[in-house]
Amino acid sequence: MCGSIMASVYFTLILLLSVVGMFAAQPATDPAEVQALNKMVDHWNLRMKLNFTIDPCTQNASWAAENANPRIACDCSATTCHVTHLKIYALDISGEIPSELFVLKELKDLNLGQNVLNGSIPHEIGQLKNMEYLSLGINNFTGKVPAELGNLTKLLSLSFSSNNLNGSLPTDLGKLTSLQQLYIDSSGVTGPIPQELSNLKSLQILWASDNLFTGKLPEFLGTFMELNVLRLEGTNLEGPIPRSLRALTKLSDLRVGDLSMEDSSLDFIENLTSLSILSLRNCRVAGQIPERLGTFSKLKVLDLSFNKLTGQIPNSFQNSASLQYLYLGSNNLSGELPPTIINQNLRALDISFNSLSGSLPQSSDKARLSMNVIGTSISANSLLKGEASGMLRCILGGAKCSIKVPATSFSINCGGTEQTSSSGIKFDNDSEILGAASMYISSDHQWAVSNTGSYISNPNGPLSIVQTDSQITETLDSELYKTARISPSSLRYYGLGLKNGKYNVELHFAEIQMEQSHSWKGLGRRLFDVYIQGERVLKDFSIRDEAEGSKRAVVRKFEANVSNTAMDIHLFWAGRGTCCIPFQSTFGPLVSAIHVSQVSEGTRSSKRDNKRAGRIAGIAVGCTAGLVVVASAFYLWWRKEKPAHMVVHADSPRK
Repeated sequence: MCGSIMASVYFTLILLLSVVGMFAAQPATDPAEVQALNKMVDHWNLRMKLNFTIDPCTQNASWAAENANPRIACDCSATTCHVTHLKIYALDISGEIPSELFVLKELKDLNLGQNVLNGSIPHEIGQLKNMEYLSLGINNFTGKVPAELGNLTKLLSLSFSSNNLNGSLPTDLGKLTSLQQLYIDSSGVTGPIPQELSNLKSLQILWASDNLFTGKLPEFLGTFMELNVLRLEGTNLEGPIPRSLRALTKLSDLRVGDLSMEDSSLDFIENLTSLSILSLRNCRVAGQIPERLGTFSKLKVLDLSFNKLTGQIPNSFQNSASLQYLYLGSNNLSGELPPTIINQNLRALDISFNSLSGSLPQSSDKARLSMNVIGTSISANSLLKGEASGMLRCILGGAKCSIKVPATSFSINCGGTEQTSSSGIKFDNDSEILGAASMYISSDHQWAVSNTGSYISNPNGPLSIVQTDSQITETLDSELYKTARISPSSLRYYGLGLKNGKYNVELHFAEIQMEQSHSWKGLGRRLFDVYIQGERVLKDFSIRDEAEGSKRAVVRKFEANVSNTAMDIHLFWAGRGTCCIPFQSTFGPLVSAIHVSQVSEGTRSSKRDNKRAGRIAGIAVGCTAGLVVVASAFYLWWRKEKPAHMVVHADSPRK
C-alpha cells in the first residue's frame, strides 16, 4: 500500500517537472514588445479580447490560433520571442496608429483591415522591414501615401484600398520588386501612375479602380508577365489600351473601363486564352470583334458594351461552351444575330442599341436566360408569343406613327408596388425582378425599364431590387423609398407615347443599402451618373452625401424636352465608388421613384389621365403594342437622337 502511494507521488512530481520544463523551455517575449502590445490593447480598447495574464507569445494561447481575431503569433526560435503576426480585423478599432506598433520590428504580417482607423499612415511604417503582408484597406486614413513604404522590400502583398488618401502614388513603391499583390482601389490617390512601378515584375494581382489617375494607360503594364488579375475601372486615364498587354498570357481576369480620348482595338487579346473575365466597358474600343475571341475555352464573362464596335457578331460565339454573360450593347454592330448564339450555358445576352436585325432563335423562349434587344430591329416574337407583328412593319417601314391620345406624365415606384403619395400622385408598380440583361414594359405601356450588367464577383448577390424595413426620414412618403431598383452597370427608364414638349423630371433617392454608422460598414461610397435625353445631368452622384445620411430621402429635379414622344432616363455606373462595403458587390446606380410631368399641364399634370389606357391602340395601324414594337421604336428613336449623346461622348457612354 505504502509503495503504491510513493509511486503515485513520484509520478506526479515527474509530470509537474515536465510541465515546468516545457514552459521553461519556451523563451519569454521581448519585454519592450510586451509593453508595446499592452499599450496598443488599451489604445484600441481590446482588453476584453486580449488580457495578457500569460506571456503574449504562449504557443497555446487563445489568440495564437490561425483563425483567431484578434491574433498574435510569434517566432520563438531564438532566446527571446518576437511578435511576427498581428491581426485586428473588422473589429471597428478607431483612432490613429499608435507609435508603439513600430516597436514590433520583427512583424511579417500586419492586418488592420476593415476598421475605422484615421489620421495619416505613419512614416514610421518603413521601419518594419521584415513585413511581407500589410493590409490597411477599408479604413479612414487621410493624407499622402508614405514614401517609406518603399523600404518594405520583402513585401508580397500590400493593401491600402478604400481610404481617403490624396496625392500621387510615391515613386518609392517601385522598390517593392517582390510584391505579388497590390490593392489600391478606391484609395483616393490621383495623378499619373509612376513609371517606377514598371519594376513590379512579380505582380500577380493589381486592383486600382476608382482612383482619379491621369495620363495614358501605362505601356509598362504589358511587362507584368505574372499578372493574373488586373482591374482599372473608373479612372481619368486615357486610351488607347496598349498592345503590350498581349504578352500577359496568364491573365484570367481583365477589367479596364471608362477610358477617354483615343480609340482602342481588340488586337491585343489574340493570345489571352486564359481569360475567364474580360470587361472593356466604355473604353472607346473600335473596329470589329475578333473571330478568335469566341473560341476562348475559359471565357465566362465578356463585356464590350458602350464602345464603338462595328461589323457583325462573330459566328464563333455560337460554339462557345463556356460563355455565360455576353454584353455587346450600345455599339455600332450590324447584320443578323448568329442563329445558334443562344445555348444552355448562356445566362444573359445584351445586344441593345445596335443596328442588328433578324429574329431571335426559336429556342430563346425556352432558354433560361435574360435578354435585352431594345434599340435593335430584331424581331422578338419568340418572347412575345407573336403579338403586334403588324405594328413592326409600320415602325420599320419609315412611316411616321402618330399618337392619337398622348400622355403628359408617368410615375414609377422603382422596385416597389403601387403607391399613392401624400400629394395624390399614383406611382406605378415596378416590382418585376429583372435579370442580368432584360427589360420590362408596364401593363398599360406607359413606360419601360431595362437593366444591363451582373455582379461578376458575387453572382448570388443582390438582384435588381433592394428593400428595407427602416423608416425613411425627410419625407412624408416613407413607403415610397423603402424599395429601390439597382443595377451593376446600366439602368434605364423610358417614358412612352408622350406628348411633345417640356417636362419636369423628379428623381427620388434614398440610400438603403449602405449604412450610416461609426463602423467600417459605414465607409462605403456609391457614385453614379445620370443622363436625361442623352445629356449628363449628374456626375459622380452620391445619394448619401446629397441627403446627408443613409435612409434619408432626397429629390433632384430637372427639365427635359420631348420631341419624339419618348423620354430616356439613364442611370449609369462609370466604375466609381467602393465595390465591397458593407458586403461584396455594393455599387452601381440606385433609384427609389420617378415622377415626370409636362410643364404646361401645371399641377394637373401630376395626376393620371384616365384616357391614357387606350393610347397605344390609337397608333395609326391600330395594332396592340408589345415588346417587339417598343424595341423597334426605340431603335429608330435612338438612331434619330444619336447626336444628342455626342455632347458628352468624350468622357461618357453614348448610350
